This record gives sequence, C-alpha cells and structure tokens, in this order.
Amino acid sequence: MATRQLPAQHAGQDQRVVELSIQGMTCASCVGRVERKLGKLDGVEASVNLPLESAVVRVPASVTDQQLIDTVEATGYGARVVDPDRTDGSAVEQAPSRLGARLVLAAVLSLPVLLISMVPGLQFAHWGWVVLALTLPVVTWSAWPFHRAAAVNARHLSSTMDTLVSIGVTAAFLFSTWQLVADPAMTQHTGMGMSEHSLYFEVAAVVVTFLLLGRFLEASAKQRAGDALTSLLSLGAKEAHVLRMVDGDRVEVTLPADTLIPGDEFVVRPGEKIATDGVVVEGHSAVDTALLTGESVPVEVGRDSAVTGATINTSGRLVVRATRVGSDTVLSHMGRLVSQAQSGKARIARLADRISAVFVPVVLVIAVVTFVLWLVLTGDLDAAFTASVTVLVIACPCALGLATPTALLTGTGRGAQLGILIRGPQVLEDTRTVDTIVLDKTGTVTTGTMAVHDVVALGHRTAQELLRLAGAVEAASEHPIARAIADHAAGAGQLAQAMDFSSAPGGGVRGTVDALTVTAGRTSWLRRNGISPSPEQEAAFGAAEDAGTTAVWVAVDDAVAGFITLSDTVKESSSAAIGRLRTLGLRPILLTGDNRAVALQVAASVGIDAADVHAGITPEGKVDVVRALQASGATVAMAGDGVNDAAALAQADLGIAMGSGTDVAIEAADLTVMGNSLEQVAQAIELSRRTLSTIKGNLFWAFFYNAVGIPVAALGLLNPMLAGGAMAASSVLVVANSLRLRGFGR
Repeated sequence: MATRQLPAQHAGQDQRVVELSIQGMTCASCVGRVERKLGKLDGVEASVNLPLESAVVRVPASVTDQQLIDTVEATGYGARVVDPDRTDGSAVEQAPSRLGARLVLAAVLSLPVLLISMVPGLQFAHWGWVVLALTLPVVTWSAWPFHRAAAVNARHLSSTMDTLVSIGVTAAFLFSTWQLVADPAMTQHTGMGMSEHSLYFEVAAVVVTFLLLGRFLEASAKQRAGDALTSLLSLGAKEAHVLRMVDGDRVEVTLPADTLIPGDEFVVRPGEKIATDGVVVEGHSAVDTALLTGESVPVEVGRDSAVTGATINTSGRLVVRATRVGSDTVLSHMGRLVSQAQSGKARIARLADRISAVFVPVVLVIAVVTFVLWLVLTGDLDAAFTASVTVLVIACPCALGLATPTALLTGTGRGAQLGILIRGPQVLEDTRTVDTIVLDKTGTVTTGTMAVHDVVALGHRTAQELLRLAGAVEAASEHPIARAIADHAAGAGQLAQAMDFSSAPGGGVRGTVDALTVTAGRTSWLRRNGISPSPEQEAAFGAAEDAGTTAVWVAVDDAVAGFITLSDTVKESSSAAIGRLRTLGLRPILLTGDNRAVALQVAASVGIDAADVHAGITPEGKVDVVRALQASGATVAMAGDGVNDAAALAQADLGIAMGSGTDVAIEAADLTVMGNSLEQVAQAIELSRRTLSTIKGNLFWAFFYNAVGIPVAALGLLNPMLAGGAMAASSVLVVANSLRLRGFGR
C-alpha cells in the first residue's frame, strides 16, 4: 500500500498519509469540491494541489485507499494512489501536448471565422453557413474538455469554471445558429457590417481558442515550475559497483543501485555518483555536494566520513558501506518533503478556496440578472445576450486557482535546487512574522570541529612530552575534544598504546602510558582522581578559558603537568550571514553550552551583541530561552543541528535545521538547509518571504481582475472575445509571475 507515516507532531500512531493523483481538475472550484468530499469521510483531511494534479490525504487506519479513490470518482474525477517513494518525478505530470491538437484545430478554423465575420470585404453570399460549419468543430471537439467537465459537475449538482465557459460558448453558438436558421437570408449579401447581423460564431470560436491557448501556456509553465522537483528526484545513481566474494576473491559486481541493502560495500570511482547514503570504509577524496546542498566547494572525506547518495566523487577512489537505501536516503527524504510542501496550503490560500466555492453560482446569477436587465431596460436582445455571455467568459476564476499553488510549486522547487527544504506552506507565513533568530553556536555558527590552540606546561615536563602523553591516552576516547588532541599529537609522531584505560562522559580519561599514569579532563575529573591543582595553576587555567578557549588538564603520576587549550573555528560565512539576517529584520541571539568567554569571543567575531549571548546553556535551558523570548513578545526562529537542539527547534515559532546535523533536529524543524552554512539559513528565510510575497501578489491580481472585469462586462463595455483573451492572459500572468522565483539566488 502506498502510504507513509506522518511525523509524530502531525499525527498519532493510527494515522497515515496517502498521495493521490487526480485527473480532470481544471480550476479552484474543482479543488474545493474534491477537498470537501474527501473531508466528509470520518477523520480524513485532504489538501489538493491543482498544478500537481494531486492530493495529500491524512487518513485514520480505518479508511482504505479504495474508499478514497471511490470518493474522488463519485465526485466526478479520476484518481489513483501514487507511490510516495517514486523517483521519477511523476508527481509533476503536466502534458501540454494533450491540449496541443485541440488548440491547433481551434486556431486554424477560428482565424477565417473571425476574418469573414469582422471584415465586410471578405464576405460572400451566404457566408454565415460557411462560418457555422467552421465553428462547429471548434465548439464541439476543441471545446470538449470544457463541456465534459461541466457535464460531470452538473450531474453532481455542482459548477466550476468550465461551467461558465461551456455555457457561454454554447449559448453564443446556439443563439447564432438559431438566428441563421430563423432568417436564412441574413447573410445572403456580401459586405455586411457588424450592425447588420446578430451572429456570434466568431465569439464562440475565438473564446475557445483563447482559453485553450491559456490552458496550454499554463500547462507548459507549470511543467517548467515542476522541473526542479523532477530533476531532484532523478539525481540518484542508476548503478553501483558492489563488492562481492566470488571463489574466495573480492570482486566488483555492477548492480542496479536500487538493489543495494544496508551493509553492502560498493566502489565509487572519480567522477561517479555515490549510489546511496553510507560511510567511507576505504580511500580519501573530495565529494561535490552542490546538487543537494547548493554549496560549490567539494567536501573532503576519508575513512569513517558519512557520504550522501547522489553526490559526486571528484577525485580519489572510495569504498563506501551502505547505511540507508531506498526511501530512507536523504535524497528520498528531500523529495518527500518538497512534494508534501507543494501539496499543502498556506492559510492565505484558504481565502481563495472559500471564495471559489461560491464564486461560480454567483456569477451564473449575475449573468442571468444582466441578461434580464438589459432586455427589460433596452429591449435589445443582442445586447442583452452579448453582455451576459461576456460576464460568463470574463468571470472564469482560472487565475484564482493558480495563484497559490504555482508560486508554492516554483518556490519550493527552487529551494530544493539550493538545498533548502520547506516543510509546508504554512512555514511561508511564519517567516513573515519572525523578528528574532536564536542560533546554536557549535555546528551552526562555528564548524563544530575543535583544534588544539596551545599546550601549556606547568611542571618539569616539556610541552612536547605533555602533548605526547595526553595524545596517547586521549586516542582511546571517541569524544571530539579527545580526538582533536590525539590527532594533533599524532602529527608529531606515532602515539604509544595506553593501558588500563578508563573514562567518564563529560569528565575525562585516565590510563597508563610508558609506565606513567596520565589523567586528562576537567577540574572535577582531576579532583575525583585525587588530584588538586595549585591556586597558581588554577589561575593560569582560568586565564586560558577567559581568553575564549576550552582548556583540558593533563596530570602525570597524579601531579598536574599542564593543560591543553582548544578552540572551535568560526565558519567563514557566519559573519556575512549574521549581517544578512539583520538586513532581513532579525535580531540574532547566540546560545551555547560553552563558557561565556568562548561564547563572547565567537559573538564578537560574527557581529552579535554581548547582551544577546547566552552561555553555559543546557538543552532544557535552550527551550527556556526560546520561551522567555516568546513571552517578551518576540516571534522566534531557532537554527541548530544537534540532538540537543531538537526540543528548542520544536518550541520555536520557526525551527530551522542545519542538514549537516542529526535526523532528530531535521524532523523537529520547519525549514531544513541541506548544507552547513549559516548563509543558507538567511537564504531560506529570504526565499520563503519572496514566495509568500509572490502568492499575495498573484491573489491580488486574480481578485482585482474579477472585481473589475465582471462589472465592466455587465455594463456592456467589453466584447466577449476581448473578455476571453483577458481571462486567458490573467492566468498566464499569474503563472509567469510565479516562474520569476526560478531566478532566486542566481
């Protein structure tokens, strides 16, 4: 069954999400109707997307996929369940070619109809019958999509945009045919002016042509808007060179990448894509992650480095052990997040949905009232008919239905290309109100990689000997600080083997090296092992920490021998990113579990005020800081990458996870940047705001168009042909405005 579990914050254990592909929708009214019908099922919540022709449906376990399909089909549309783990971009199935043939026929036949009807010099005896014959295929076969949709909805006592088109075109054609049959001699003369006949064949033909042209351009534009997701989902490698044991030898076997299982080891040569997420077990190289993260500089990887599927190995040969395959990979996760975001609805879009639900019936009433009033007040049947048909044509709410989803489709697709994942459309509105951003220091503002800064000897042993002994005992620990000391010491020569090793999480390590007992760690760890630094030694140690470094005691044979200082490296992009965040109107606040001296040093280097620094903060404390800011009236965004950031990310009004961090942090966040640069955080907020601004602009012009167009048409100041052209142009304008988002960040 093609379902997936909702994140915990969205649903309980008995809920799931089903993706449906829906055929036959043409406007916002269709969308609203499908959503209402699905919503009548007990416990079901549906979000339908017009450009994607899809729906994301949250359902309880008691509702089957077949029930959903039957409900949609009973509403008058086709439906099928979509595999959520697809990798072919099938969610963005737009086929402009389906409209191409109908459009070509309509255009070819409408041109002579228009010229003969409008230009007296081209008219000949009984030209009306020829025009009728040319118009008939246009208003039947070419306009069939409008008629079919209108008929389907009529059977269910409903109406959509197609109802307006179908009624308007059919009325113009039948009225003209009736006029011609009632007075066969009407067009027996040549050179007749428009005032000398009451035929509207050219209106019916040209309106159909304009509307088909608009639909064709919309479909083409929507297809381009969906290219980002399609290209994202097609990034994965197709083959993998898997290592297998054959007759006792380890040989490479080329297999489809989708057959890999966790634990498989495969070879990646220079220039090849990494087949799936994994860990490097052999080799050293630089990996180009630009396709997923948007970062242009390749990342150095070696043994034990994590690598992501679909990234490109640029130099050395790598052997990678698969850790996540299929739908569990980062690429698949990105695809699902983007698709789910594009299928959702922002709160602002609900206004358009509510209006479209009653829009068509109201327009039909206005058209009837317009016809009656014109007929009663003027007695001119032709004028009354023309005004009412124009109201029907110009009122088609195509632009209204496209305003939100096309902008959302383009914005989230462009975000995916830049390594920015927007979890849902409501996030766009959250970014508009955010005025404060809380930044975790380690891994967000800094690299999170500690490096030895200095070695300070306080006894008779030299700094070189102190480093050698400390490096040997720290080499047995996996703690990042221990690894930094061991790696630095190993650079000066091979390390001795530590015996009788012991350690305490967050405390330190102890072991025997060359018959010497070496203890390294915090002050509390030394005291636990019966070692007490002198006041002078503690003063030197404190001065080092006050200077903004992290210091580690080293004792030999239970006597303090000195200490080693380490520091975290500030990311090169952090300072510029902080400036960009301030430009966006955000107040940056730094959170860290490190001591205040370290935090202040980092804050000063990136341009954060000392008053906005919170040091020595526990994971629970981070949540408290966010709550305190919210209580003071701030709307808070939080950016972090670690497990200890997850609670604060969930508490914040807008959670932003660094993609280089943990799955827990990413799952708790609203926005995810797949790289590790703070610049991407600023870019993500800017893109979200730009997308929301585009949606608002689209809705304004869609509402403005209908608000102005309908009264003008009702007053008889607009020709039906011009109304059809204006309606098609408004839809194309909305889509074109949304497509401008494709240039964001270039």
